[in-house]
Amino acid sequence: MNHHAKPSTTRFFAALILPAAFALSACRGTAADAQPEEPPLTGATIGGEFELTGSDGETVRWADFEGKYRIVYFGFAYCPDICPNDMSQLARGLKALEETDAEKVAKIQPMFVTIDPERDTPEVVGEFVSAFSDKFIGLTGTPEQVKAAADTFRVYYERGEDLDNGQYLMNHSNIAYLFGPSGEPLATLPTDLGAEAVAAEIDKWVS
Repeated sequence: MNHHAKPSTTRFFAALILPAAFALSACRGTAADAQPEEPPLTGATIGGEFELTGSDGETVRWADFEGKYRIVYFGFAYCPDICPNDMSQLARGLKALEETDAEKVAKIQPMFVTIDPERDTPEVVGEFVSAFSDKFIGLTGTPEQVKAAADTFRVYYERGEDLDNGQYLMNHSNIAYLFGPSGEPLATLPTDLGAEAVAAEIDKWVS
């Protein structure tokens, strides 16, 4: 049984908590009056400072990535389906964009943050992200640090179903966020639509 939030449900949830970020104007001006399109999450209060631990055991902070675009995805390494699929689409999307604009991809730091710190040690998150791309960094921390980061990024999670083998699932929202070089939220990445859609969305907002 899959206890993850479905992608469509997750994006609806994000729209509920961030209505201003997704508001669209019904008015259409002339071509001469057209304004540059703003990223859909402009003005949203998502993301910010955290203090976590990288796969090398070193402390990692949000401020360490100042000047870089950032992709942030929260999940867990023991996830049976949704997390691996989303990570695969993100990695493939970055690879596809790199083939046409390597300089643009070089400006981006993608990161995976666990919501299961009890099992996801630095070594585990490192092995997990390396299975998809060497561009990703894996982050974990104490339960308190992870909870603080999840709250800052508006991520829901809780322990889910216990399995027969002594393991358990995690219920969580699965949203991939794209942030700008100053840490400002720009957009969500459509992992449910595939790698090409992910690449197109990144390409649209990264300059």
